[in-house]
Amino acid sequence: MPQPKAFFRSLILAGTAALTACAPVGPNFTRPNSPVFDNWLAANSHAPGGDGLTARSAPVIDWWRTFHDPTLDNLVAKAYAQNLDLQIAGARVLQARAQLGIAFGGLFPQSQSVGARTSRRRISENIGPIEDIRRVTDLNVTYGTTDIGFDATWELDVWGRARRGVEAGRANLATQVANYDDALVTLTGDVAAVYINIRALQETVALARRNITLQQESLDLTQLRFNNGVTTELDVEEATTLLSNTKALLPGLQSELEQSKNALAVLLGQVPNSLDGTLGNSGRIPAASGSVAVGVPAELLRRRPDIRAAEFEAATQSAEVGIALSDLYPQFILSGTIGLQASAGNTLFEAASGTGLASAGVVWNVLNYGRIQDNVRAQDAAFQALVANYQNTVLNAYAEAENATVAYTNSRRTAALYRDSVTASKRAADIALTQYTDGAADYSRVVDAQENLLGAEANLVQARAEVSNNLVALYKALGGGWQIRAGQPFLPDQVLAEMAYRTDWGDLLVEDPTGMSLN
Repeated sequence: MPQPKAFFRSLILAGTAALTACAPVGPNFTRPNSPVFDNWLAANSHAPGGDGLTARSAPVIDWWRTFHDPTLDNLVAKAYAQNLDLQIAGARVLQARAQLGIAFGGLFPQSQSVGARTSRRRISENIGPIEDIRRVTDLNVTYGTTDIGFDATWELDVWGRARRGVEAGRANLATQVANYDDALVTLTGDVAAVYINIRALQETVALARRNITLQQESLDLTQLRFNNGVTTELDVEEATTLLSNTKALLPGLQSELEQSKNALAVLLGQVPNSLDGTLGNSGRIPAASGSVAVGVPAELLRRRPDIRAAEFEAATQSAEVGIALSDLYPQFILSGTIGLQASAGNTLFEAASGTGLASAGVVWNVLNYGRIQDNVRAQDAAFQALVANYQNTVLNAYAEAENATVAYTNSRRTAALYRDSVTASKRAADIALTQYTDGAADYSRVVDAQENLLGAEANLVQARAEVSNNLVALYKALGGGWQIRAGQPFLPDQVLAEMAYRTDWGDLLVEDPTGMSLN
């Protein structure tokens, strides 16, 4: 009887020798060259710290906490736990983990089975040789066999096809992790931006209501003066017009406010109109304290997950070039069968019942009419496109960060000017109303002053919101926020439990199983 251990040890040793015989065909991936950008133009064109920026380097992690707004902190935490787009990205990470396991399987025997079979057969007595034998002996033309065996086929990875497959699987897993991180960066930025917009709208609504109160008092004053014959009906109509125009702002503002709340609810994975208890009916635009540590542009290559994703996509395609190249070469195949076979079941496990077969073969697809070579060319062109995509992603990242830096510094100046404008407008409105009351000015001066005040206050609210929104955009451009997922599962516990109940995932649902994920 063949010895199974010796048989398969020989098979594995032969395969291992083939695996180490030569390096995988195809290119070995290295990070593509990218444009060099040494310093931020906007950050270095002003005095350090004078515009809320500093050239020092610092981790950009939970940047939203710089706003010191507990409500915003709570919203980001809820979005991280519940956002469905993020869960889609997390599921793709787990899918990539499973696909990497498939690629690892290609390094070992690809076709293997254990089976048992029993059969009974009768041979025709009218076949020449059988007929002759039957004349001289009592031949039993009916017999049975019982088989138990194991067979395996192994395509030796001489040219590195399977190893390139593992390489592609690792790079694809790293790509999906980077895509998840990028989705998390986008999510936190979107939550902060929508929240800032909600607070700006709430402030604008409160501002409009304060002005309605002020303008109502002015209307009452003009009505009283008209009733006493001190002024004309024109003043009453002008006051009424101004008050009605201000009241007309409220329905549109309320609509925008509800739409923004609904957009925030979607980001949090909740149904619309479910955030009133969290947001309340009023609030102030969050403003960050301290300077933003923008560091140097080269840090974006490590910080921004979209850059890492573009790099890993190119790495995946580089491995695909090697896989395509391996098809140009012959395939070396080892196969073997070992088992037990007997006509009677009671002798099946005797030593004499052992059976086995080992074979080696070569398959070479030589009549491919150039299709394999053209596939190599197609894969190489796809790789070159992804190299260009990586370089373009780096350029866009530089541009986004530079644009956000410029917008943030300039919006701070704009807000400072509008603060001066509001101070002057308030003073002018008070003076105009006093002069009108004393009879030293007509009511048109009051109308103009109050319109200017409302416009200046509305501009200041918008400017303050722009400062905060530009700061959010700057932190997003710097690639911050994804680090909060370190040590956390890629899907909520409830979802993971459902998946584990539905399918045996082994250890693939835990964080970085067997260290396979690249980061």
